[in-house]
Parts: sequence; structure tokens; C-alpha cells
Amino acid sequence: MTITTTDSIRVEVVYATPTRQDVAKLELASGSTVASAIEASGLLQKYPEIDLARNKLGVYSKLAKADTVLRDKDRVEIYRPLIADPKEVRKKRAAEGKAMKKGGGET
Repeated sequence: MTITTTDSIRVEVVYATPTRQDVAKLELASGSTVASAIEASGLLQKYPEIDLARNKLGVYSKLAKADTVLRDKDRVEIYRPLIADPKEVRKKRAAEGKAMKKGGGET
């Protein structure tokens, strides 16, 4: 019986712009962090707007810190800042819907 220990992990690092999604598949040393995976991905050079001090990071849609240790087959995600406050967008949409309903019964 052969027991093998793995010294490496496979991860994906993902960044999406409004028009495309960029996925970097990497093989890293076991014990690598979110930050080291992002640096190894080359996405920081490709997308200079990424600022690890400002952009939120996640692993499979759950927020993660840059020093989070990764596991095999993890998906690291770099989130862009929101361009609009979701609460304000919902309020505006609701107000527009009410305005339309008020004037809808007249002929």
C-alpha cells in the first residue's frame, strides 16, 4: 500500500469585469494564502485597477481575508466595488412602481 502526501494544491483565481470573466488555474504549494494565489495568478498585472487593500476577496462566494489559507480545489474571487448602493436601487424601483400604479386607472 502506497501512501502519497501532496505538497501542492490546485486553485482558481477569478476576476470579472462587466464584459468578461478571467480565470487563472494554478498549482501552488500547500499552505498558500488567498493573497499569494492572487499574486501568482498574474491578474494584478493584467488589471491594475485591482487593489488588494480595497477590493473584497472571497473563496466560493464567502468573504475571506488575504491571509486565509487555501485548500485544494478552492476558487478565489476578487470582487469589484459596487457602482450603486443596492438599497437605493430597490427604493428607487419601488417608488417608480408605486408611481406607475397610481396613474394606471385613468382613461
